[in-house]
Amino acid sequence: MSSVAIITARGGSKRIPRKNIRPFLGKPIIAYVIDAARQSGLFADVMVSTDDEEIATLARQYGASVPFLRKAETADDFATTADVLHEVLNQYAHQSSLFNYACCLYPTAPFVTPVLLQRAFATLSEKQFDTVYPVQSFGFPIQRAVMLADDKVRWVQPEHALTRSQDLEPAYHDAGQFYFFSTNTFLRTRRLITDNSGGIVISEMDAHDIDTETDWRLAELKFQLSRNR
Repeated sequence: MSSVAIITARGGSKRIPRKNIRPFLGKPIIAYVIDAARQSGLFADVMVSTDDEEIATLARQYGASVPFLRKAETADDFATTADVLHEVLNQYAHQSSLFNYACCLYPTAPFVTPVLLQRAFATLSEKQFDTVYPVQSFGFPIQRAVMLADDKVRWVQPEHALTRSQDLEPAYHDAGQFYFFSTNTFLRTRRLITDNSGGIVISEMDAHDIDTETDWRLAELKFQLSRNR
């Protein structure tokens, strides 16, 4: 059973320029993901899918492979993650390299660890899911969410207006770090998340979405705190 790590890192980040290789606490942020994938011992290849020569060079410096550059049509603002993964797996197939499993890792997920990847793979293989990915619990019960229009508040689920928080079922969201999946199922369905997907719960301290400069600073602070626990 062979697996490949696919780190998706195009060069055209808009909100944070050069986001995928920007220094995060002194090291390019993509390097953390490369290191975690390599140290996990799970992958026959840890590759970076990119359209950018600078990203490709840096990825190789940190031990990843870049066997081919991404095509223009999968490097624009409209290409989906599934489009990129399909291209990568097909390129490998043309080189007679086939994998039973793949893990799509986002380059701005420095909190990913080798142990977390091993945990995800164990869950994927033991429970025969199509995909497994990290999830985090919402900080407040979503059943008591409100909508706001012209400053007027209304309940999304009014039946829970008086329900105690501790009596509501926990809800989770995608942590935005990686997807470990069966390649056969993905190539057949072109879907990363299916009706047979599994989630592994991680704490609030073990991930942070990075879309703005404030996000970046908070992520660095959280990363330092999480490593000192």
